[in-house]
Amino acid sequence: MSDDIINEDIELKSDRIDAGGDDDVSGVVFEESDSDDLFGIIEAILFVSAEPVPLQFITKQLGINATQVKIIIDSLIDEYEDRDKGIKIVEVSGGYQFVTNPRFANQLRQVMGYKKKETLSKGMLETLAIIAYKQPIMLAEIEELRGVSSRMMVAALMRKNLIKPVGRKDVPGRPLLYGTTDEFLRYFGLNKLSDLPKLSEIKEFNFEEE
Repeated sequence: MSDDIINEDIELKSDRIDAGGDDDVSGVVFEESDSDDLFGIIEAILFVSAEPVPLQFITKQLGINATQVKIIIDSLIDEYEDRDKGIKIVEVSGGYQFVTNPRFANQLRQVMGYKKKETLSKGMLETLAIIAYKQPIMLAEIEELRGVSSRMMVAALMRKNLIKPVGRKDVPGRPLLYGTTDEFLRYFGLNKLSDLPKLSEIKEFNFEEE
């Protein structure tokens, strides 16, 4: 996981639209000759969106194929990376999003009065790791792995929107099953769950294989 994105990422965008909003702008079709305009509109879409923009959203709304969109976005990512100025484009939580450059995080906090992102306690991180790697998982299974009561940890993680109920287990009492959220991916700078490091690479946790 990227410590830069986990600890330092600050958003400084306003008046943005939600990539999953109801506004229908489909029907805008670009030809190959509109290459410069395509770069511009895709860059603008990423800039105004408050959430990571999925590749599929852009292909649907602009009427172009996914390969072409991916090439353009990769070019934009490289362009901003080479500039190494105030903002970058990153792939996170199943989409693409503008973020501020992590190396300016401390200065931005001072200038803008932002508080440092609240860190998670050791117990919360341990509980979250179990849920991330074992989901869907019920509370009793979490407590069995941790060896201590975890109800308060689960409640705290839900308040932070890092986990959510994802169903019920088909056993007597039908207890809730928990899984991670898109906010979990954004918090840790992940694009998808498969980007999590392998358990064998993490010394702090030693979950038994299923």
